[in-house]
Amino acid sequence: MDELPLILAFAIVLAGALLFTNAVEWLGHSLGLGEGAVGSVLAAVGTAAPETLIAIIAILSSEAGSEDVAIGAIVGAPFLLGTLAMGLVGLFAYLYRERRKQGVRLDAHAETLERDLLFFLVFFGVAGALAWGPPAPLRIAAGVVFLLAYVAYVRRTLTSGGEVQGEETLKPLTFDRRATRGESDPPVWLCVVQLLVGLGLMIFGAHLFVEHLLGIADALGIDALVLALVLAPLATELPEKVNSFFWVREGKDALALGNVSGAMVFQSTIPIGIGLLFTDWSLSINAFVSVCLGFTGGLLAYFSLHRGNRFTLPAVIGWFALYIAFIVIVAV
Repeated sequence: MDELPLILAFAIVLAGALLFTNAVEWLGHSLGLGEGAVGSVLAAVGTAAPETLIAIIAILSSEAGSEDVAIGAIVGAPFLLGTLAMGLVGLFAYLYRERRKQGVRLDAHAETLERDLLFFLVFFGVAGALAWGPPAPLRIAAGVVFLLAYVAYVRRTLTSGGEVQGEETLKPLTFDRRATRGESDPPVWLCVVQLLVGLGLMIFGAHLFVEHLLGIADALGIDALVLALVLAPLATELPEKVNSFFWVREGKDALALGNVSGAMVFQSTIPIGIGLLFTDWSLSINAFVSVCLGFTGGLLAYFSLHRGNRFTLPAVIGWFALYIAFIVIVAV
């Protein structure tokens, strides 16, 4: 039975996420980074790593169909983040609206959120426009632009990430067992150790989750491309969602949304840039549909969160509807 190992894998991811979020907040505070930069760069890149590694390994594999799996994993991740992840963050904001001092109103760094969502819309949109399998010179040039764009994004975000999170809002570092903890900031090296342990647990748990999920899917006879587009991103993107649930519950919208929107930027630039460089980037119908629906989810986030400055129930329903629509299309 794969159900119990699946639950255990999720528990490992959850434990890693708790350690990771706590360490990220302290590390960002120690380095003087704004909340927007902490969520969009440190948290997002770290927790997006498992999905990217799976895509790279698939590209390097010589097995038949591995390139299709790589492309499916690459476009499936930003699609999931722009639909299901956004929907779950919004849902948790509603569930905990009485606990949140701002209720359903958005309390985030507007400049960082706008930059993240615009980056995502531009580059994921271009990825969809190139879905026909362009000639190598165009693909390579586009791939280089995608990679360089993310470097520019990181540089800009680190220099304008909003206010530094106040120490009074931080919970004690989990690994800090000093008798005097609370009287002074924990050492940076201890924050890094806890962050790496948390990240390691998340990666280990995510891979266990994928392994046993694939076992269940194989027993049901599900197509490998469907796994790449839906199941693998769902498992490996769990860290982003879990981290954001904790943060949005506590009213830390800059961290919660920065973690998701920052991952959307990363997944729509770095993995896609690699895909453009090392595959023919000829997307299947299902892959192209996921790009279109993910792009629509990004537009919904831009207008409801950045323009509307609040979590709205219609937007939450819309994000879930986009994800469910794709599942129905793939299942047919």
